Amino acid sequence: MIPHAARDAQTVETAEETAACCRGIAADPLAGGETILFVEDEAFVREVTSVVLRSAGYRVLTAKDAAAAARMYDLQSGDVDLLLTDVVLPGESGRALADRLKRACPELKVLLITGYAEQMRLEAAATDGCLAKPFSVGVLLRKVRQVLDPGGVTEGTTRLGQARLR
Repeated sequence: MIPHAARDAQTVETAEETAACCRGIAADPLAGGETILFVEDEAFVREVTSVVLRSAGYRVLTAKDAAAAARMYDLQSGDVDLLLTDVVLPGESGRALADRLKRACPELKVLLITGYAEQMRLEAAATDGCLAKPFSVGVLLRKVRQVLDPGGVTEGTTRLGQARLR
């Protein structure tokens, strides 16, 4: 389980142990080579989740808030396939960041993360997807793949497309 916040950190001992659990994920059909901009203000959650995503073959850029994420997005000249962001961030919200980046790049995929059930229902209806905290490695990878390959992923899918959405 990837923890909900730093207070739940005891559910995963270290990022290195998580990486050890994830060895071989890149051979999994949920793996990909796309670029993900991951925005999370909790350092431990940001570190563990990025280790999991990198182990799955994704290129991961990380930011601790919306301002840093926007700068990173600009430095990448918009070469980002998925914005994976917590909704609740210091300063500008993850949702506001997503709206701003989508105006600049309408084809950008967005997956929001929230620990609030009601917020999840509202966000899921207005974006490419929403992920509830805490989440397992499997749920994270399936949801990322589902957002990147809409229509190509279902719970029963065993082989997923790897094409970039450009």
